[in-house]
Amino acid sequence: MSAKRSIFEEVGEDKTARAAPQGGMIDRGRRGSRGAVRVWLAVLFLMVAVMILVGGLTRLTDSGLSITEWKPVSGALPPMNDADWEAEFALYQQIPEFQLQNSGMDLAEFKSIYWWEWSHRQLGRAIGLVWAIGFLGFLLTRKIPPGWTGRLIIPGALGGVQGAVGWWMVSSGLSGEMLDVASYRLAIHLGLAFVIFGFLAWYIFLLGREERELMQARRGRERKLFALGTGLMHFAFLQILLGALVAGIDAGRGYTDWPLMAGGFFPPEPFWIEPLWRNFFENDGLVQFMHRIAGYLLVAFGIFAWVRSRSSAHESVRFAFNTVLAMLFIQMCLGIVTVMYAAPLHLALVHQLGAVLTWVLILRARYLAAYPVFQTIRG
Repeated sequence: MSAKRSIFEEVGEDKTARAAPQGGMIDRGRRGSRGAVRVWLAVLFLMVAVMILVGGLTRLTDSGLSITEWKPVSGALPPMNDADWEAEFALYQQIPEFQLQNSGMDLAEFKSIYWWEWSHRQLGRAIGLVWAIGFLGFLLTRKIPPGWTGRLIIPGALGGVQGAVGWWMVSSGLSGEMLDVASYRLAIHLGLAFVIFGFLAWYIFLLGREERELMQARRGRERKLFALGTGLMHFAFLQILLGALVAGIDAGRGYTDWPLMAGGFFPPEPFWIEPLWRNFFENDGLVQFMHRIAGYLLVAFGIFAWVRSRSSAHESVRFAFNTVLAMLFIQMCLGIVTVMYAAPLHLALVHQLGAVLTWVLILRARYLAAYPVFQTIRG
């Protein structure tokens, strides 16, 4: 006798186990190891952040010209004995910085600045090594997510360019024409570091969600807020470059009153250097003035973007722009205090760290405007 049938059972229905519905076809196939790649990029991200801070310390301690040769491989080894130290010190004694500014320096003082520059270069080598090992490892094991091979080459390629730009910067202080490195070369060097940092941050954001989720989120892109985030990103990058110009000529120590400069809105003699264009790179008053005004305008733009973000339907987007505005105010206050105290080492370093945090938060707000995180009515 046949078993009883349910009144809800379709005629001819096969009661054997059925295959579960197949979903997520976008992520089928060779998905790669998104999590592992993301961890590797996060390590590089932290290393580049430390690199930026060590580079700032190298500049603030006037250590950047202590190593006068570029030896990408053999330079990884520091002086190993007294003769090596004397040879390095002799090379430093031949450049204008020593002859005109540090002629009273002894070997012990030279060692203190040498170690800063050596650490800076060594960290650059370590970043390159971590990138190369990680990239080749994921490539050979076929763990790179589809479409990501070209993207992951970019940080490594830019890192190689950064090494060459770093030596190009240092060489400007060895030519005999100036005591320190050229400020515009320093700005290019720092700007490229933030570009690399930005690529790593963006990739980490993208790899934090599956490709199918990103494709769905992209349909809800908040275009106006994404455009404002892009504008903030470019404006912040300009301000970072201006900050590098300030650091390059120690312009942060020349005018310590605020909100005025030497008692006036404009610094005295803002265009005394000939030809005129050099004032925008070498006149400490004009350079600090540009950095101040750009900072005020950046905060004003941040307020405008924040007001527009209030109308977003996505809580994550609103919160992201909240953090951007808060950090912009913090960074502006740090800048004011740093100037008023003539840019001491610890304040200048905290201000540079603030620039790193501001940069990342702006990128995060831009990312969330491009790929909103959807939520239910209940949140």
